[in-house]
Amino acid sequence: MDVINGKKRSIKTLVVKVGTTLLSGPQGFDGAVLECLVKEFAALKREHGMNILIVSSGAVGCGMAALGMKARPRSLPIKQAVAAVGQARLMHYYEVLFEKYGDGLQTAQVLLTAADLDHRVTYLNVRNTIYALFDMKQVIPVVNENDSVGTEELRFGDNDTLAARVAAKIDADLLILLSDIDGLYDKNPRTHRDARLIPYVERITPEIMALAEGTTTQTSVGGMKTKLEAAKIACAAGVPMAIADGRRPHVIHDVLAQACPMTLFGVAENSLSQRKRWIAFGRAARGTIRVDDGAVNALLRKGKSLLPAGVVEVEGIFDVGSAVHVTDKSGRPIARGLVNYNSEDIRKIKGCKSDQIQAILGHKDFDEIIHRDNLVLLEV
Repeated sequence: MDVINGKKRSIKTLVVKVGTTLLSGPQGFDGAVLECLVKEFAALKREHGMNILIVSSGAVGCGMAALGMKARPRSLPIKQAVAAVGQARLMHYYEVLFEKYGDGLQTAQVLLTAADLDHRVTYLNVRNTIYALFDMKQVIPVVNENDSVGTEELRFGDNDTLAARVAAKIDADLLILLSDIDGLYDKNPRTHRDARLIPYVERITPEIMALAEGTTTQTSVGGMKTKLEAAKIACAAGVPMAIADGRRPHVIHDVLAQACPMTLFGVAENSLSQRKRWIAFGRAARGTIRVDDGAVNALLRKGKSLLPAGVVEVEGIFDVGSAVHVTDKSGRPIARGLVNYNSEDIRKIKGCKSDQIQAILGHKDFDEIIHRDNLVLLEV
């Protein structure tokens, strides 16, 4: 990768997400694309000594193929069972291909749930484990969501999000999402012949998000919308991201050389610290706090903490220290943060001044509902 945001970047750590659509064919699992990608991974490791991490979809798809299922299961227990069948098969494909083309490279399976990134200690342990695998020089970690145990409220939801959060966690130099499309178009290219590829997106705006559509395939849960959400995470953390068609020969080399159709997303001018990344993306949000226009201005323009006076509504049930979404009155996300009071207490003190907290609750631990040090702005 030569130039991003006007700056040269040397790619030492690369994260590549391999989408479900690349691993599925008419008869179930199709290893043709994966074989080509493994050859590229091996060549990059051999030629440049890159740290390479693969985030691979396909466990449920492999399980469906093995069990002769044509429709993606809907109930959580069946999904988990199918994923358990498929995950072993998926890793077997990677092992066999790297054994054939990897010149001694080994694979390592890393299965994650959102809960693994929810707590600061396990969040750091994930990074330490991946760094240790990189230090071995001959290991390529293959990461997937642990679908066989993840409950709905503790799921990443899609591997685009997982890839972005892992890339942010390990300070990757580039994240590539490989799918069956060249990138982000100004309209759906499958239904509009005049659709044009957008080669560069400086910032994810509401107008850009409006271009996204969900997926319609039976084996995939991601779509362009999830890829744009992933771009928000990666780019806020200072990790540039590209979307490209994984079916193209030499696609990874060509993305690195900016020599193929793709969409590249620029990084934020001021990337988040590791702690801020954990607050923004490492924890599952347990609720939502809606704030008034005055609070929006104080948070976004003045760098203030969130006080009770600015809160107009509280959604969800959460405890002290939980991560929550902060939105304006229309529901537009503006921040995420760690709360100093639980949801029940915030409902009691919303709209009140900080000097009234003691009288209302019988105790006053903090003036702020969310201190600015525990707040990450998502919209500026």
